[in-house]
Amino acid sequence: MPPLAELLDGARVVALPMRVKFRGILERETLLLRGPVGWGEFGAFPEYGDAEASRWLAAAIEAGWHGFPEPLRASIPVNATVPAVPAERVPEILARFGRVDAVKVKVAEPGQSLDDDAARVAAVRAELPEAAIRVDANGGWDVPAAVEALTRLAAVGLEYAEQPVPDIEGLAEVRRRLRALGVPVLIAADESVRKEEDPLKVARAGAADLIVVKVAPLGGVRRALDLVAQAGMPAVVSSALDTSVGIRAGLALAAALPELPYACGLGTVSLLAADVTTDPLVADDGAIRLRDVAADEGLLEQYAAAPERREWWLARLRRTYAEIA
Repeated sequence: MPPLAELLDGARVVALPMRVKFRGILERETLLLRGPVGWGEFGAFPEYGDAEASRWLAAAIEAGWHGFPEPLRASIPVNATVPAVPAERVPEILARFGRVDAVKVKVAEPGQSLDDDAARVAAVRAELPEAAIRVDANGGWDVPAAVEALTRLAAVGLEYAEQPVPDIEGLAEVRRRLRALGVPVLIAADESVRKEEDPLKVARAGAADLIVVKVAPLGGVRRALDLVAQAGMPAVVSSALDTSVGIRAGLALAAALPELPYACGLGTVSLLAADVTTDPLVADDGAIRLRDVAADEGLLEQYAAAPERREWWLARLRRTYAEIA
Protein backbone atom coordinates (compact mmCIF):
# COMPACT_ATOMS: atom_id res chain seq x y z
CA MET A 1 0.00 0.00 0.00
CA PRO A 2 1.41 3.39 -0.94
CA PRO A 3 0.93 6.15 1.66
CA LEU A 4 -2.40 7.96 1.46
CA ALA A 5 -0.60 11.27 0.93
CA GLU A 6 1.01 9.83 -2.19
CA LEU A 7 -2.38 8.84 -3.60
CA LEU A 8 -3.90 12.24 -2.85
CA ASP A 9 -0.95 14.02 -4.41
CA GLY A 10 -1.44 12.30 -7.75
CA ALA A 11 -5.26 12.23 -7.78
CA ARG A 12 -7.19 13.88 -10.62
CA VAL A 13 -10.99 13.92 -10.85
CA VAL A 14 -12.69 14.27 -14.23
CA ALA A 15 -16.27 14.45 -15.51
CA LEU A 16 -16.53 13.13 -19.07
CA PRO A 17 -19.57 13.67 -21.31
CA MET A 18 -21.19 10.59 -22.86
CA ARG A 19 -22.60 10.12 -26.33
CA VAL A 20 -25.74 8.35 -25.08
CA LYS A 21 -27.32 7.69 -21.71
CA PHE A 22 -25.83 4.58 -20.09
CA ARG A 23 -26.68 3.32 -16.61
CA GLY A 24 -28.98 6.33 -16.44
CA ILE A 25 -26.15 8.91 -16.70
CA LEU A 26 -24.92 11.33 -19.36
CA GLU A 27 -21.67 12.24 -17.57
CA ARG A 28 -19.07 9.83 -16.22
CA GLU A 29 -17.17 10.98 -13.15
CA THR A 30 -14.02 9.13 -12.16
CA LEU A 31 -10.79 9.62 -10.22
CA LEU A 32 -7.40 8.89 -11.75
CA LEU A 33 -4.27 8.08 -9.76
CA ARG A 34 -0.73 8.56 -11.03
CA GLY A 35 1.65 5.98 -9.64
CA PRO A 36 5.31 5.15 -10.21
CA VAL A 37 4.56 2.51 -12.88
CA GLY A 38 1.51 4.05 -14.56
CA TRP A 39 -2.02 5.38 -14.15
CA GLY A 40 -4.84 3.72 -12.24
CA GLU A 41 -8.57 4.45 -12.29
CA PHE A 42 -10.84 4.61 -9.23
CA GLY A 43 -14.29 4.95 -10.74
CA ALA A 44 -16.68 3.14 -8.39
CA PHE A 45 -20.17 4.44 -9.15
CA PRO A 46 -21.37 7.05 -6.63
CA GLU A 47 -24.13 4.87 -5.19
CA TYR A 48 -21.66 2.16 -4.09
CA GLY A 49 -20.75 2.00 -0.41
CA ASP A 50 -17.19 2.36 0.83
CA ALA A 51 -16.62 -1.35 1.41
CA GLU A 52 -17.58 -2.21 -2.18
CA ALA A 53 -15.74 0.81 -3.57
CA SER A 54 -12.56 -0.18 -1.75
CA ARG A 55 -12.05 -3.04 -4.22
CA TRP A 56 -12.04 -0.49 -7.04
CA LEU A 57 -9.35 1.46 -5.21
CA ALA A 58 -7.29 -1.70 -4.76
CA ALA A 59 -7.45 -2.26 -8.52
CA ALA A 60 -6.30 1.32 -9.19
CA ILE A 61 -3.37 0.89 -6.80
CA GLU A 62 -2.36 -2.35 -8.53
CA ALA A 63 -2.32 -0.56 -11.90
CA GLY A 64 -0.36 2.47 -10.74
CA TRP A 65 2.03 0.93 -8.21
CA HIS A 66 2.48 -2.76 -9.10
CA GLY A 67 1.76 -3.15 -12.81
CA PHE A 68 0.17 -6.11 -14.53
CA PRO A 69 1.00 -9.81 -15.05
CA GLU A 70 2.82 -10.94 -18.18
CA PRO A 71 0.44 -11.15 -21.17
CA LEU A 72 -0.26 -14.29 -23.17
CA ARG A 73 -1.69 -12.41 -26.17
CA ALA A 74 -1.19 -8.98 -27.72
CA SER A 75 -4.63 -8.37 -29.25
CA ILE A 76 -8.01 -8.63 -27.51
CA PRO A 77 -11.25 -9.21 -29.47
CA VAL A 78 -14.05 -6.93 -28.25
CA ASN A 79 -17.78 -6.56 -28.73
CA ALA A 80 -19.78 -3.45 -29.55
CA THR A 81 -22.22 -2.28 -26.87
CA VAL A 82 -25.70 -1.03 -27.73
CA PRO A 83 -27.41 0.83 -24.86
CA ALA A 84 -31.18 0.74 -24.37
CA VAL A 85 -31.81 3.09 -27.28
CA PRO A 86 -34.74 3.06 -29.72
CA ALA A 87 -34.24 0.55 -32.54
CA GLU A 88 -33.83 3.30 -35.13
CA ARG A 89 -30.66 4.50 -33.36
CA VAL A 90 -28.92 1.11 -33.55
CA PRO A 91 -27.12 1.77 -36.88
CA GLU A 92 -25.73 5.04 -35.52
CA ILE A 93 -24.45 3.35 -32.34
CA LEU A 94 -22.88 0.43 -34.19
CA ALA A 95 -21.14 2.75 -36.65
CA ARG A 96 -18.96 4.11 -33.83
CA PHE A 97 -17.42 0.69 -33.21
CA GLY A 98 -16.30 -0.13 -36.75
CA ARG A 99 -16.17 -3.77 -37.77
CA VAL A 100 -17.09 -6.13 -34.92
CA ASP A 101 -17.94 -9.81 -34.67
CA ALA A 102 -19.97 -9.57 -31.44
CA VAL A 103 -22.50 -7.13 -29.99
CA LYS A 104 -23.87 -6.77 -26.46
CA VAL A 105 -27.37 -5.31 -26.33
CA LYS A 106 -28.84 -3.81 -23.18
CA VAL A 107 -32.35 -5.05 -22.39
CA ALA A 108 -34.87 -4.93 -19.51
CA GLU A 109 -34.48 -1.17 -19.14
CA PRO A 110 -36.97 0.31 -16.62
CA GLY A 111 -39.84 1.94 -18.45
CA GLN A 112 -39.34 -0.12 -21.61
CA SER A 113 -41.14 -3.22 -22.84
CA LEU A 114 -40.13 -6.57 -24.27
CA ASP A 115 -41.28 -5.25 -27.65
CA ASP A 116 -38.65 -2.49 -27.32
CA ASP A 117 -35.99 -5.08 -26.52
CA ALA A 118 -37.02 -7.31 -29.41
CA ALA A 119 -36.96 -4.40 -31.85
CA ARG A 120 -33.48 -3.33 -30.68
CA VAL A 121 -32.07 -6.86 -30.97
CA ALA A 122 -33.69 -7.34 -34.37
CA ALA A 123 -32.14 -4.06 -35.56
CA VAL A 124 -28.70 -5.32 -34.51
CA ARG A 125 -29.26 -8.57 -36.37
CA ALA A 126 -30.38 -6.67 -39.47
CA GLU A 127 -27.19 -4.59 -39.40
CA LEU A 128 -24.87 -7.52 -38.59
CA PRO A 129 -26.32 -10.81 -39.90
CA GLU A 130 -23.27 -12.87 -38.90
CA ALA A 131 -22.37 -11.29 -35.54
CA ALA A 132 -22.65 -13.03 -32.20
CA ILE A 133 -25.33 -11.22 -30.17
CA ARG A 134 -25.46 -11.31 -26.37
CA VAL A 135 -28.03 -9.45 -24.24
CA ASP A 136 -27.51 -7.91 -20.81
CA ALA A 137 -30.51 -7.43 -18.50
CA ASN A 138 -28.56 -6.28 -15.41
CA GLY A 139 -30.91 -8.40 -13.30
CA GLY A 140 -33.95 -6.52 -14.59
CA TRP A 141 -36.33 -9.47 -15.01
CA ASP A 142 -37.89 -11.99 -12.66
CA VAL A 143 -37.73 -15.69 -13.59
CA PRO A 144 -40.98 -15.93 -15.64
CA ALA A 145 -40.23 -12.68 -17.49
CA ALA A 146 -36.67 -13.81 -18.22
CA VAL A 147 -37.82 -17.13 -19.64
CA GLU A 148 -40.45 -15.42 -21.79
CA ALA A 149 -38.03 -12.76 -23.02
CA LEU A 150 -35.14 -15.08 -23.80
CA THR A 151 -37.40 -17.57 -25.56
CA ARG A 152 -38.59 -14.75 -27.80
CA LEU A 153 -35.19 -13.11 -28.33
CA ALA A 154 -33.57 -16.46 -29.08
CA ALA A 155 -35.34 -16.39 -32.45
CA VAL A 156 -32.66 -14.05 -33.82
CA GLY A 157 -29.86 -16.19 -32.37
CA LEU A 158 -28.31 -15.32 -29.00
CA GLU A 159 -24.82 -16.26 -27.85
CA TYR A 160 -25.72 -15.80 -24.19
CA ALA A 161 -27.82 -13.74 -21.77
CA GLU A 162 -25.99 -11.78 -19.08
CA GLN A 163 -27.55 -11.58 -15.60
CA PRO A 164 -31.20 -11.99 -16.66
CA VAL A 165 -32.38 -12.04 -13.02
CA PRO A 166 -30.79 -10.51 -9.90
CA ASP A 167 -30.07 -13.55 -7.69
CA ILE A 168 -28.13 -16.77 -8.02
CA GLU A 169 -31.11 -19.04 -7.30
CA GLY A 170 -33.04 -17.26 -10.04
CA LEU A 171 -30.19 -17.70 -12.52
CA ALA A 172 -30.15 -21.43 -11.85
CA GLU A 173 -33.94 -21.62 -12.35
CA VAL A 174 -33.86 -19.65 -15.61
CA ARG A 175 -31.07 -21.87 -16.88
CA ARG A 176 -33.04 -25.01 -15.94
CA ARG A 177 -36.28 -23.81 -17.57
CA LEU A 178 -34.60 -22.75 -20.81
CA ARG A 179 -32.95 -26.13 -21.12
CA ALA A 180 -36.27 -27.88 -20.48
CA LEU A 181 -37.85 -25.79 -23.26
CA GLY A 182 -34.97 -26.47 -25.63
CA VAL A 183 -34.04 -22.78 -25.85
CA PRO A 184 -30.31 -22.65 -26.74
CA VAL A 185 -29.30 -19.58 -24.75
CA LEU A 186 -26.35 -19.76 -22.35
CA ILE A 187 -26.53 -17.90 -19.03
CA ALA A 188 -23.74 -15.55 -17.95
CA ALA A 189 -23.37 -14.23 -14.39
CA ASP A 190 -22.11 -10.68 -13.85
CA GLU A 191 -23.51 -8.97 -10.74
CA SER A 192 -23.80 -12.41 -9.11
CA VAL A 193 -20.00 -12.62 -9.33
CA ARG A 194 -18.75 -9.09 -8.67
CA LYS A 195 -21.32 -7.97 -6.07
CA GLU A 196 -21.47 -11.17 -3.99
CA GLU A 197 -19.41 -11.53 -0.82
CA ASP A 198 -18.53 -14.98 -2.17
CA PRO A 199 -17.87 -14.58 -5.92
CA LEU A 200 -17.52 -18.35 -6.37
CA LYS A 201 -21.04 -19.10 -5.13
CA VAL A 202 -22.46 -18.91 -8.65
CA ALA A 203 -20.08 -21.63 -9.85
CA ARG A 204 -20.90 -23.95 -6.96
CA ALA A 205 -24.64 -23.46 -7.55
CA GLY A 206 -24.40 -24.39 -11.23
CA ALA A 207 -26.25 -21.16 -11.95
CA ALA A 208 -24.41 -20.09 -15.10
CA ASP A 209 -22.53 -21.36 -18.12
CA LEU A 210 -19.94 -18.58 -18.01
CA ILE A 211 -18.94 -15.65 -15.84
CA VAL A 212 -18.38 -11.97 -16.61
CA VAL A 213 -15.39 -10.51 -14.79
CA LYS A 214 -14.46 -6.85 -14.34
CA VAL A 215 -11.10 -5.81 -12.94
CA ALA A 216 -12.14 -2.92 -10.70
CA PRO A 217 -15.09 -4.54 -8.83
CA LEU A 218 -12.98 -7.64 -8.17
CA GLY A 219 -10.02 -5.75 -6.72
CA GLY A 220 -7.47 -5.97 -9.53
CA VAL A 221 -6.16 -8.12 -12.35
CA ARG A 222 -4.44 -10.70 -10.16
CA ARG A 223 -7.47 -11.22 -7.93
CA ALA A 224 -9.69 -11.61 -11.00
CA LEU A 225 -7.31 -14.17 -12.50
CA ASP A 226 -7.43 -16.15 -9.27
CA LEU A 227 -11.23 -16.07 -9.22
CA VAL A 228 -11.50 -17.32 -12.81
CA ALA A 229 -9.08 -20.14 -12.02
CA GLN A 230 -11.08 -21.19 -8.97
CA ALA A 231 -14.44 -20.94 -10.75
CA GLY A 232 -13.32 -23.25 -13.53
CA MET A 233 -15.72 -21.62 -16.00
CA PRO A 234 -15.28 -19.70 -19.27
CA ALA A 235 -14.89 -15.98 -18.61
CA VAL A 236 -15.73 -12.80 -20.48
CA VAL A 237 -13.78 -9.69 -19.46
CA SER A 238 -15.90 -6.56 -19.37
CA SER A 239 -15.54 -2.92 -18.33
CA ALA A 240 -17.31 -0.65 -15.88
CA LEU A 241 -17.72 2.37 -18.18
CA ASP A 242 -14.03 3.16 -17.78
CA THR A 243 -11.76 5.68 -19.43
CA SER A 244 -8.87 4.26 -21.44
CA VAL A 245 -6.93 4.03 -18.16
CA GLY A 246 -9.43 1.55 -16.75
CA ILE A 247 -9.74 -0.26 -20.07
CA ARG A 248 -5.97 -0.86 -19.98
CA ALA A 249 -6.47 -2.89 -16.80
CA GLY A 250 -9.27 -4.88 -18.44
CA LEU A 251 -7.03 -5.62 -21.40
CA ALA A 252 -4.32 -6.80 -19.01
CA LEU A 253 -6.75 -9.31 -17.52
CA ALA A 254 -7.94 -10.53 -20.91
CA ALA A 255 -4.34 -10.82 -22.10
CA ALA A 256 -3.35 -12.92 -19.08
CA LEU A 257 -6.22 -15.42 -19.07
CA PRO A 258 -5.19 -18.93 -20.17
CA GLU A 259 -8.21 -19.07 -22.50
CA LEU A 260 -10.33 -16.32 -24.04
CA PRO A 261 -13.27 -17.99 -25.82
CA TYR A 262 -15.50 -14.90 -26.12
CA ALA A 263 -15.08 -11.35 -27.35
CA CYS A 264 -14.65 -8.98 -24.41
CA GLY A 265 -16.81 -6.05 -23.35
CA LEU A 266 -13.89 -3.61 -23.42
CA GLY A 267 -14.95 -1.39 -26.31
CA THR A 268 -16.95 1.01 -24.16
CA VAL A 269 -14.67 4.04 -24.64
CA SER A 270 -16.73 4.53 -27.81
CA LEU A 271 -19.70 5.40 -25.57
CA LEU A 272 -17.79 8.38 -24.15
CA ALA A 273 -17.70 11.71 -25.96
CA ALA A 274 -14.28 12.44 -24.42
CA ASP A 275 -11.38 10.55 -22.87
CA VAL A 276 -8.34 11.33 -20.71
CA THR A 277 -5.76 10.32 -23.31
CA THR A 278 -5.05 11.58 -26.81
CA ASP A 279 -4.74 7.98 -28.08
CA PRO A 280 -7.84 6.18 -26.72
CA LEU A 281 -8.10 2.41 -26.42
CA VAL A 282 -10.78 1.79 -29.04
CA ALA A 283 -11.35 -1.18 -31.29
CA ASP A 284 -9.78 -1.49 -34.70
CA ASP A 285 -11.18 -4.25 -36.89
CA GLY A 286 -12.93 -5.88 -33.93
CA ALA A 287 -9.98 -5.91 -31.52
CA ILE A 288 -7.87 -3.67 -29.28
CA ARG A 289 -4.11 -3.97 -29.35
CA LEU A 290 -2.50 -4.30 -25.94
CA ARG A 291 -0.52 -1.17 -25.07
CA ASP A 292 0.00 1.27 -22.24
CA VAL A 293 -1.79 4.60 -22.00
CA ALA A 294 -1.03 7.81 -20.16
CA ALA A 295 -3.46 10.53 -19.15
CA ASP A 296 -2.97 13.82 -20.98
CA GLU A 297 -2.53 16.90 -18.80
CA GLY A 298 -4.51 19.09 -21.18
CA LEU A 299 -7.49 16.72 -21.18
CA LEU A 300 -7.35 16.34 -17.39
CA GLU A 301 -7.62 20.11 -17.13
CA GLN A 302 -10.30 20.42 -19.79
CA TYR A 303 -12.58 17.84 -18.16
CA ALA A 304 -11.72 18.52 -14.53
CA ALA A 305 -14.72 17.97 -12.26
CA ALA A 306 -16.29 20.87 -10.39
CA PRO A 307 -14.47 21.73 -7.12
CA GLU A 308 -17.24 20.31 -4.92
CA ARG A 309 -17.21 17.02 -6.87
CA ARG A 310 -13.42 16.83 -6.60
CA GLU A 311 -13.71 17.21 -2.82
CA TRP A 312 -16.40 14.50 -2.75
CA TRP A 313 -14.10 12.06 -4.56
CA LEU A 314 -11.07 12.89 -2.42
CA ALA A 315 -13.12 12.33 0.74
CA ARG A 316 -14.23 9.01 -0.71
CA LEU A 317 -10.63 8.13 -1.50
CA ARG A 318 -9.67 8.72 2.13
CA ARG A 319 -12.54 6.55 3.41
CA THR A 320 -11.93 3.66 1.02
CA TYR A 321 -8.20 3.77 1.73
CA ALA A 322 -9.09 3.30 5.40
CA GLU A 323 -11.25 0.30 4.45
CA ILE A 324 -8.28 -1.38 2.75
CA ALA A 325 -5.82 -0.44 5.44
